[in-house]
Amino acid sequence: MKRTTNGRTTRGAGGTLIPVLAFAGIVVAVMQTLLVPVIKDLPRLLDTSPSNATWVLTSTLLSGAVSTPIMGRLGDLYGKRRMLVVSLAVMVVGALVSAVSSALVPMIAGRTLQGFAMGAIPLGIGLMRDMLPRERLGSAMGLMSSSIGVGGGLALPLAALVAQNSDWHALFYGAAGLGVIAIALTLVFVPESTVRATGSFDLPGALGLSAGLVMFLLPISKGSDWGWTSPLTLGLFAGSAVVLLLWGLMELRRAAPLVDLRTTARPAVLFTNLASIMIGVSFFVVSLVLPQLLQLPTSTGYGLGQSMVTAGLLVAPLGLAMMLTAPVYARLSAKYGPRTTLIIGLLVIGVGYTTGLGLMSAAWQSLVISVLLGSGIGLAYSSLPALIISAVPPEETGAANGLNTLMRSIGTSVSSAVVGMVLANTSNVVGGVAVPSLHGFRLSFLIAIGAVTAGLVLALFLPRPDRASQLRACSAEEAGLAHAEEVLRGPVPAGRAGRGAADGGRPLAVGATGT
Repeated sequence: MKRTTNGRTTRGAGGTLIPVLAFAGIVVAVMQTLLVPVIKDLPRLLDTSPSNATWVLTSTLLSGAVSTPIMGRLGDLYGKRRMLVVSLAVMVVGALVSAVSSALVPMIAGRTLQGFAMGAIPLGIGLMRDMLPRERLGSAMGLMSSSIGVGGGLALPLAALVAQNSDWHALFYGAAGLGVIAIALTLVFVPESTVRATGSFDLPGALGLSAGLVMFLLPISKGSDWGWTSPLTLGLFAGSAVVLLLWGLMELRRAAPLVDLRTTARPAVLFTNLASIMIGVSFFVVSLVLPQLLQLPTSTGYGLGQSMVTAGLLVAPLGLAMMLTAPVYARLSAKYGPRTTLIIGLLVIGVGYTTGLGLMSAAWQSLVISVLLGSGIGLAYSSLPALIISAVPPEETGAANGLNTLMRSIGTSVSSAVVGMVLANTSNVVGGVAVPSLHGFRLSFLIAIGAVTAGLVLALFLPRPDRASQLRACSAEEAGLAHAEEVLRGPVPAGRAGRGAADGGRPLAVGATGT
């Protein structure tokens, strides 16, 4: 396998690398969507209270948020493929634990282990950056970034079908089987990247970030049960702020931090991550609203009376549209750049939600909403890794994309909490049971429109990239030309030695000549 002078793999690993890594991302999404069809039945299935049953979902959210940046950093240090296999293996173990459990505690333990699979997304993006030529990287990263939505959209009707016609534990056996297939395909078809970060793993940084994230996300997910103004909720939020502040000060002083906060503070990285939170908020709103609207009985006056499986099929185009926008993104990004593509995606999402405000009276209208939103979210999600990797060194790709994936998870967590509160506070009582109201659904769409508008403003603050330098480090030919020009120039001054990788992997000589 060819390597550049800085040890970076530059040859594409054949036509199998992209679909194998995308399949791994889809498997991760399947794991997350797994329990959606049986959420309302979990208290009965686990013989516990509704508030305790929510820990089955909360545990996966917390472990995924904590593990994503950590696994990204471990991948940068010890090998991205190795950590990808580890993430999937832990997920398989967790799925098997849940498959044989009908009690709350082991089910939570299994779901916690399944959350580790979230690290597969940034690790897959990092492998693509290290191995694919520039002309294939755009669409590949777009597909990998969108795989979380693709898998979620496609898995929903399948999970509903299994839940309706089989023992619900079969969902976990299926997830474990998919995980084993993903591991086998990765071992056979995905070579290990030779790009490595220097230094050692920052264990204190990992512990500090984990504590801060748990203290922040826990009250977000449980605030509606505990009370948003309760001492426990407010205390955890305050504790999170203190812990994360101290963690940041510690990271700034470490030679090899878990997260390079100076790199994260660059405008290209900072505004991309902030926009990612808004995209995460907007993405999850449709996942919370449409399935409920479709399944509510027609006796409510606005429910569409569809079965669980039919509702899943009507929402599935959301994921299909995200998958089909990957090649469209590649063309748009090649011509206009990922910043412009992100802005276009946000505009399409805004149009989708605005249109959706008036399209809640028939089942077929959900297809229109799903296609519009899937197209916009696909473009937006596909733009994020390109914006990140163009601003960070190659050896920090895993950690940087892990942090970006974490920002999306924070967005979906905030969306779940806020929309859940809105739907609960605007519910109607039908037949003695509180059900979400049409007013609540429309308010949720307005929240999504607000998040998209904020994301659009943040995207406009992104610096306009140098078209000549976008993804340059992914071309072996250009890297070779850069090295040749450096040799012709003579010795590099000591103060600039090794700067190629530190400057985001962009060959300086190529930038100077405009090649």
